Amino acid sequence: MAWVTRQFSKGDIDRAGNALISIPLGDPNREQALAVINNWRTCHGYPLQIIKMTLLNRARKIDANALIAQRLKRLPSIALKLQQNPNMKLSQMQDIGGCRAVLANVRDVNKLARVYEASKSKNPHDRPVLIEKYDYISCPKADGYRGIHLVYRYQSKSPEKADFNGQRIEIQIRSKLQHAWATAVETAQTFTGQALKSRIKSANESWLRFFALMGSANAFWERKPNVPGTPANTAERVKELRGIVNQERILDSLDTWNATVHHLAENVHPDADAFLLVLDPTRRTLQIEAYAADELQTAQERYLQVEKETERDPQIQVVLVSVDSIDALRRAYPNYYVDTSDFIKVVRRIISEKTYAR
Repeated sequence: MAWVTRQFSKGDIDRAGNALISIPLGDPNREQALAVINNWRTCHGYPLQIIKMTLLNRARKIDANALIAQRLKRLPSIALKLQQNPNMKLSQMQDIGGCRAVLANVRDVNKLARVYEASKSKNPHDRPVLIEKYDYISCPKADGYRGIHLVYRYQSKSPEKADFNGQRIEIQIRSKLQHAWATAVETAQTFTGQALKSRIKSANESWLRFFALMGSANAFWERKPNVPGTPANTAERVKELRGIVNQERILDSLDTWNATVHHLAENVHPDADAFLLVLDPTRRTLQIEAYAADELQTAQERYLQVEKETERDPQIQVVLVSVDSIDALRRAYPNYYVDTSDFIKVVRRIISEKTYAR
């Protein structure tokens, strides 16, 4: 297929990023900025595909059931990141293109990270360069997030691929336990309207504390370092968790959200390569549009169109993702399906009388 290439200068891209967070909705000048940003986002497609396929090959050798997915960053997420990082330039944002690997356990996560760091693309012209590694398993975030992130800069010796040089792609590698935690955070943020993932925490302190404690509980289960600021003592941690779960009725909320979202247009062709997901938590609906491999440019144009149509309602979430199948879609992005069942099981196990029985 013909991959989209960059049509604007880095200066144009950075100015468009500034316009995204400064020009109000409805201003005609915003349209040009969105066109520039969408081109910049879309032209990450080829480097993202190269890195994802290498990740897929390495991951399946470690865990035959490893889940691999890729996505282009949402406009609201781009805007939020620029707002929270005033010195950041859009042309240097490292996760416009991102792919995710979910493996059975933390041992496989660490193994895949080591293997991928040492791997090379089978194409002699493609030489992505590792520029950053963030090990949030050895050093968990204070909010409880855990996983490994690898940031690559695409490089190619091929003249035909020179337009993609310098593009940055971020890889997230998680265990199923870590993935279930992250899914629950995103779901709770969607339905409570609280900024649980924001650097500027404006959310209910009990919910924030709950997820930090659950991060530590999962770290204990995986025999990894504790989340900073949470009890290292298991009995203290479980006692505090039980109190918050009962006080905030957290399990009731998660159960209710799981049961109230209706899926629209899910009967898609089995050979679909990309999926546009539109989650409307107010109407409790998830709309799914599927696109074949030769329709990716159409999918990317539709992605921007729907983002424009829904940008006045920040609760509506739109994302364009690529996975192997419709079945893998639900496992890769369960927060869009509002499926926190795996996380609920973990919480119930932890606060039960048989907590941490191995």
